[in-house]
Amino acid sequence: MLKPNTTILLCQLRNLRPRYYCSNESGPPPPSEIKNILTATVSQEISNRQKLFTTDPISPGSIFFLPNGTKIFNKLTQFMRLQQLNPKFGFQEVITPLIYKKSLWEKSGHWDNYQKDMFRVEGQDIQKETYGLKPMNCPGHCIMYAKNDHSYQELPLRFSDFSPLHRNEASGALTGLTRLRKFHQDDGHIFCTPEQVSQEILNCLKFIDLCYIKVFKLSKGYTINLSTRPKDHFIGDLPTWDHAEDVLKRILQDSGKSWNLNEGDGAFYGPKLDIMIKDHKGKEHQVATIQLDFNLPERFNLKYKAMDNTFKRPIMIHRAVFGSVERFLGLLIDQNLGKWPFWLNPYQAVIIPINTKETDQIQASRNLLNKLRGTEEIKDSNVDIAPIPMNSFHFNVDIDERAEPLGYRIKDAIIKNYSYLIIVGENEVSTKTFSIRSREDRKNIQHLTEDEIFNMFCQLEQTYK
Repeated sequence: MLKPNTTILLCQLRNLRPRYYCSNESGPPPPSEIKNILTATVSQEISNRQKLFTTDPISPGSIFFLPNGTKIFNKLTQFMRLQQLNPKFGFQEVITPLIYKKSLWEKSGHWDNYQKDMFRVEGQDIQKETYGLKPMNCPGHCIMYAKNDHSYQELPLRFSDFSPLHRNEASGALTGLTRLRKFHQDDGHIFCTPEQVSQEILNCLKFIDLCYIKVFKLSKGYTINLSTRPKDHFIGDLPTWDHAEDVLKRILQDSGKSWNLNEGDGAFYGPKLDIMIKDHKGKEHQVATIQLDFNLPERFNLKYKAMDNTFKRPIMIHRAVFGSVERFLGLLIDQNLGKWPFWLNPYQAVIIPINTKETDQIQASRNLLNKLRGTEEIKDSNVDIAPIPMNSFHFNVDIDERAEPLGYRIKDAIIKNYSYLIIVGENEVSTKTFSIRSREDRKNIQHLTEDEIFNMFCQLEQTYK
């Protein structure tokens, strides 16, 4: 039996989840789906308060990212692009098409094994050939690999891709940011020799630790599921599958990490390691994944010239560290409840002049605003506009000049979870130092110059604080 407050909460969700109704006729959804709804509700509540994203029935399962949400999304993908440059990981970013002919999906095995989860696209060409909107990047990366000859000296060859993906999820399964029809992955594919497989997968696990433990500090950590061959809908022969599963088991043993066996939940082309994290309600979500694939290289006839001058088949590793960027973002919201670390926060700082009628305080506040935003206020329309330098710092800083009491504006800034509050009064104008305090420590007020605040913010971003 549902608790009264849960029933009320479900009723409040009628606009977000059309499948559920507040009537005695349909009854409540099962507990597993209630967890999904509650998780989605947390994200939606934070989003409404911080203006992160919205949805609309005109495009079910798709997210409209508002400016603040886009700032966080872009920071996440920028972070991942930078980490992939690490020589240990060494990915090269590529851009691939969204739509392919049905013949590609037949060749890859998706048409026989994944067709129900794909969107078909009808073209206007004479042949009226059927196209498919891509649910995954792997076939496109196989096409790119096959366009050139490769030597063992070039391997491992690693492609990364942030293209949007589309999967035709059932309408009843769509949930907040965690289950969508249109989403982005920090997708990557590694083409390597058999001797390189173990080290590449161990490096992928190190990459996951770097992100989940060192940077994002996920409080509940993660678990690893080894997902094996599905009972139905798979390509390749059983010996190949058994070998791939044995390879992953040996790598897990070498890593020293604990893991669980998840029989029958592998991808149709190979077994995989699924990284699972829990939300605040205890529901598990798959985020990162590492998949070992001997089958797609065979289907696409991929080759490399080995040291003995014979042609051999590369092995393909599919990997994503965030997994779905939208889902990862939703789980971050679930963990921090809108209290973002400074480097991700769309509300990094707010400047509050004490007396909004004092011109000096307003001007000092606006000068500091331009300094921290990395922009220059141009009052003369005849002055040439200079380009903003590449790789410069631009912080998400606002100014609150409303004719409201100081205490009211400070309270509003705290509710919005600004990382820093900067107060500007007569003393700050005369000394050219500003009173600044963090969201966490209201008693520790520092007095810093423009440059000192800017340098402090730069340090926070560079160290992912």
